Amino acid sequence: MTAHGDLPAPQRGLLVTHFLTVRDVERSRRFYADVFGGEVVMEENPAIVKVANSWIIMNPGGGPTSDKPGVTLEVPQSTERVSSFLNVRVADMAAFHADAVAKGAHFLTEPLDRGSELRCYLRDPDGYLIEVGQSTGLLRGLHAD
Repeated sequence: MTAHGDLPAPQRGLLVTHFLTVRDVERSRRFYADVFGGEVVMEENPAIVKVANSWIIMNPGGGPTSDKPGVTLEVPQSTERVSSFLNVRVADMAAFHADAVAKGAHFLTEPLDRGSELRCYLRDPDGYLIEVGQSTGLLRGLHAD
């Protein structure tokens, strides 16, 4: 566990974190720490993993609360339809992909060259979709095919 200085608490302005409703906090925390080299900042209530310059916050689902009336948090019910996904950029796609596979990550496809980037997708233990990309042609002004 890290110092409170690693908590997502800006001294001024704002920062963006990503909250995930998860079935098994320990399993999800381990996935983001292992596959993405994250640092566990808090183990539970909520679990927080610092990944590079961002934070993934995880807690089980639940019903409405006074600050979000009428809203229930739940894990994805289907992996076939998504309305958002985590987008992770890497410096070396081949190295990241090989390391993630060795740690048990399952990708939908191998990394594909789309002209502007190398890109592939994987799912976390709850089925959340994660795009992993490495900008290549985009750095030279090329856009995706």
